[in-house]
Amino acid sequence: MQYDYITDGSAIYDESFRIIRAEANLVRLPDDLAPVAVRMIHASAQTDIVDDLAWSDGVVSAAREALLDGAPILCDSTMVATGIIRSRLPKDNQVVCLLQHPEVAELAKAKGITKTMAAVELWAQQGLLNGAVVAIGNAPTSLFRLLEVVRDTGIRPAAVVGIPVGFVGAAESKQALADNDLGLEFLTLKGRRGGSAIAVSAVNAIASTDEHTNQAMLDRIRG
Repeated sequence: MQYDYITDGSAIYDESFRIIRAEANLVRLPDDLAPVAVRMIHASAQTDIVDDLAWSDGVVSAAREALLDGAPILCDSTMVATGIIRSRLPKDNQVVCLLQHPEVAELAKAKGITKTMAAVELWAQQGLLNGAVVAIGNAPTSLFRLLEVVRDTGIRPAAVVGIPVGFVGAAESKQALADNDLGLEFLTLKGRRGGSAIAVSAVNAIASTDEHTNQAMLDRIRG
């Protein structure tokens, strides 16, 4: 049996953008967020996620400025940490996931909390959280605990990409991020959808500071 499919990489890339441009409503997105949203669509093959995006006006610029200043990226899971493209990071930024840290398991057991919650507490205790870029793609409890830590300590990350996935707490944690009164710069996807691939695609797109590439991307998606 002979299969009929596109084999040219450039043609696949162009066709992907054509479909996204035809199916996704990108009009309401600011120019710096539109390329990020396209990468999220590309990672999920869901053009309707644009309708569920929520963000603060300065999230892309705040995250990029932090990365240019050398800020670390704090990840809730190894899947998120592994997916971040190091070559796109402008200052060889540290990518941190503490789930395997011995103190995380001890703290989680002692407090009766999830390991991802314990990891957030260690971010703060180790002085990593203030001014960092946070990427959460799996654990709603991690996002909830982050909001609590920021509220209770005044420590503030530069930006939060909070896109956990799931049936328990995911929609609620992301709504809490969108409604936060803590002054956090944020990007989230409301509802149950989310996950590592979408969160990573957003971080990788934000980390790209190549103005020529970003403008070319914008030109493509604006048609």
